[in-house]
Amino acid sequence: MFGIAFISNRGLVVPSQIGQSGLEPFLAMLGLGIVASLALRFYARRALFQRGQVIRIWPYVLTLLVGLPLATVLIFGLPLTFELPQLRGFNFAGGSRIIPEFVALTVALSTYTAAFIAEIVRAGILSVHKGQMEAGASLGLSRGATLRLIVVPQAMRVIVPPLTNQYLNLTKNSSLAVAIGYPDLVSVFAGTSLSQTGQAIEIIAMTMGMYLLISLVTSAIMSVYGWRVSRSLGA
Repeated sequence: MFGIAFISNRGLVVPSQIGQSGLEPFLAMLGLGIVASLALRFYARRALFQRGQVIRIWPYVLTLLVGLPLATVLIFGLPLTFELPQLRGFNFAGGSRIIPEFVALTVALSTYTAAFIAEIVRAGILSVHKGQMEAGASLGLSRGATLRLIVVPQAMRVIVPPLTNQYLNLTKNSSLAVAIGYPDLVSVFAGTSLSQTGQAIEIIAMTMGMYLLISLVTSAIMSVYGWRVSRSLGA
């Protein structure tokens, strides 16, 4: 593929990234730009709701997210270089290999879960009365601004609970990777570790504990987000 990547029955071999001396300053400035952009967004939203003042922040955000990292590139050099894969003999040298099982798992889970999430979002938006769109238009807001500031915040109360279920289902459905030979959590714990130790009860308990921990963390994050959405609408 253009002399850059190779695709075969062994998988997809793509260029690999090699960090250089300018990687740390680049990441630091990128993180600083993200934090500063979020602070500007918070200030602009507060000015909009408290004083009705519209502040255009996208030039500053663009400068922070592009200008700061670009400055580090000019000072310290490129943060990354790429190692191209080469076909040597019967195998590939260099680069990173993406196995077919991982690609199949990613495409299948992404397509399956995205279809359900799309229906959840559609149902949430349709649950908001169309009069809200008309009210936004009467205030002079554009369709996009009305959708972003009025409709979607109200729809999130309907979207968050089933969306949490889909995230939990995504975590549990990933265990099906063992059926196509991908070494996921179940394969490593209930396959490799179980065959080497023979401690079936302990290994299965550890597997259940890991999935329980992931599910609890996901539920906690979504619960906090849903609480913030309800609190903002209540205010």
